[in-house]
Amino acid sequence: MGFFDKLFGKKEKEQLDQGLEKTKTGFLSRLTKAIAGKTAVDDEVLDQLEEALIGADVGTTTTLDIIDRIEKNVRQNKYVSTEELNAILQQEIASVLVQDQSTHVKDFTLTGVSKPYVLLVVGVNGVGKTTTIGKLAARFKAAGNQVVLGAADTFRAAAVDQLTIWSERVGVPIVKQAMGSDPSAVAFDAVSSAVARQADVVIIDTAGRLHNKVHLMDELNKIKRVIQKVVPDGPHEVLLVLDGSTGQNAVEQARQFTAATAVSALAITKLDGTAKGGVVLAIANEFKIPVKYIGVGEKVEDLLPFDQKEFVQTLFQLKD
Repeated sequence: MGFFDKLFGKKEKEQLDQGLEKTKTGFLSRLTKAIAGKTAVDDEVLDQLEEALIGADVGTTTTLDIIDRIEKNVRQNKYVSTEELNAILQQEIASVLVQDQSTHVKDFTLTGVSKPYVLLVVGVNGVGKTTTIGKLAARFKAAGNQVVLGAADTFRAAAVDQLTIWSERVGVPIVKQAMGSDPSAVAFDAVSSAVARQADVVIIDTAGRLHNKVHLMDELNKIKRVIQKVVPDGPHEVLLVLDGSTGQNAVEQARQFTAATAVSALAITKLDGTAKGGVVLAIANEFKIPVKYIGVGEKVEDLLPFDQKEFVQTLFQLKD
């Protein structure tokens, strides 16, 4: 059995259920406590609900937005039962998630897009950025695409080595230079190689240092400029990778990177190891950027396209 024959056998719904288990268990236990013995939604229920949302790391701002909407619903309808609260809460939570419209990319088919599709990946060291790139490469290749990787995180030898291991494991070419090389030169070579190979997608890793914002902005802008010398409309996507297990620290990282560059999509990793999965809501609500992928495990197939409806349903679904 080959490498790709082993991938993607487990249903994604099952993976999502398992990956959000810790967040779901913590949130539902708090929600159950909030409505215990109650027949209608009152101030006490709303206070308990607020604690439940903050406990899941939804964040104060997003939590208050959700609570305000529920309060308006209660006032308008005069009486809202605790049974109705569940449906209302799911609706309000889903409403803060920005819908990603680019299904041709999210499902890895790349139908109807310019090629090579240039994907620039940003994020600090330690969030699972390089691993996410490897998993994306595997996913895109499994969907029938030719993939090229660019190792433009040239300030950390381990990043280049790790990406090289992924390129060998997945079976895709990698473009790299010596440690300390100009990241934009690597990006230029990677995109040029993708064009020469008539590849479908090129995924470029970038430096994971949260140095001062001006330096970060200059570096990323330079990378974009050299990419556009080869692919004038590239990069087509700037994907920010965040570690979901860090909770509100991930929100601060998003704040730093969105200030430095035009982030167009998010990948949130390590949701399986935390009860803080609500941070997905906090980030989506504050930055109005779609979450495109979530990581719910270490295996390649545990990088899932994000579906807001399934995410919310899974968060509220009790075990049979």
